[in-house]
Amino acid sequence: MLARRILVNSRYLRTSQAPTLRQTLPSLAQQLRSYADHFIKVPPMAESISEGTLKQWTKKVGDFVEQDEEIATIETDKIDIAVNVPESGTIKELFAAEEDTVTVGQNLVRIELGKAAENSQKQASLDDNLANSTDQPAPSVSKTDIEEKSKSTISESQPVKSSQKQSPQPHETKAEQKKAPPSKPDAPHSDSAAIPGNREERRVKMNRMRLRIAERLKQSQNTAASLTTFNEVDMSALVDFRKLYKDEVLKKTGVKLGFMGAFSRASVLAMRDIPAVNASIEGPNGGDTVVYRDYVDISVAVATEKGLVTPVVRNSNTLDLIEIERNIAELGQKARENKLTIEDMAGGTFTISNGGVFGSLMGTPIINLPQSAVLGLHAIKDRPVVVNGQIVIRPMMYLALTYDHRLLDGREAVQFLVKVKQYIEDPR
Repeated sequence: MLARRILVNSRYLRTSQAPTLRQTLPSLAQQLRSYADHFIKVPPMAESISEGTLKQWTKKVGDFVEQDEEIATIETDKIDIAVNVPESGTIKELFAAEEDTVTVGQNLVRIELGKAAENSQKQASLDDNLANSTDQPAPSVSKTDIEEKSKSTISESQPVKSSQKQSPQPHETKAEQKKAPPSKPDAPHSDSAAIPGNREERRVKMNRMRLRIAERLKQSQNTAASLTTFNEVDMSALVDFRKLYKDEVLKKTGVKLGFMGAFSRASVLAMRDIPAVNASIEGPNGGDTVVYRDYVDISVAVATEKGLVTPVVRNSNTLDLIEIERNIAELGQKARENKLTIEDMAGGTFTISNGGVFGSLMGTPIINLPQSAVLGLHAIKDRPVVVNGQIVIRPMMYLALTYDHRLLDGREAVQFLVKVKQYIEDPR
């Protein structure tokens, strides 16, 4: 209403005031319009993360977005964070480009909120009126000009008749024209011809997650006194247990029985006798304090397209087998859909990594600091083993426990792995 009143009153101002009016009114209109603008900032990520890389804009300037619609993706050291709009509106300005580093709290995008966006066309028309508030006579056009323009338009729009087509060049005979081969387009210029079998290279910049993984793995190698002990477990009892109850459990609970839940539960039970496996070292100069915990938060390694993530099953010591399996399934699904949150991966006191799903027969997992141990599972293979003096074929799996020798002695590590083996071979 205020802008309209200004427009109406401006028609009665003297012509001598027009220059000042042209300078003042657009500025005033801009101020009025700014009240309908909303600035979207880079959202908070986590206490340890203050910046990220803007990986993708899903919208551009001028697009209308609905409330809660995703407009951008920010890549951090751990997960990708989606940026959503709090209200419907039209994007007016972007303050960062893709691959830019953005920090928490900085302006990311300006949008014109829904009500203002609906009237954007009217507002643009109003701005034009404000900027050109003084009436100016339209330029006169003579009848002669109109006729000349009309003839020119008709001439340009009419197709050229066959008799008006361009004749061949006078120095070319018909015979020469027939013999002359059709001209070929110039071949595109290439710096180097493509030769089959060329030894080519390409360089791809590592994403933030991969850089962070590389940094933490190297930190683990440089900090912990890592040592790995191995054992093998007969999976017959667990395989039979799964075959016997998997359909019933799925029907009653909707949970698919796997092997990760059983190894998680076995690890929790073994920690009752070897609590140092669930402890960690803290303090300056490599650590001078051991932190023992009365809870167990198991980090489950999940492979994604961008790298390895370790969401956490919290309070695993209070969960039964089916509850652990349900948590693992939910976290795995979120990881594959790129929907994990910072809270899903924060903490963790012990890690289980199952390389067997990819066919690994044996390996030495790396400790996930500040944890003190990681259990590696591997592929189940039928092998001949001796049972009660007889050679039989059993489904066997190699287990690997990598531990921090600064905190755990070999005796404790071996005892822990043996207990896990015993619980798996007799799951009753």
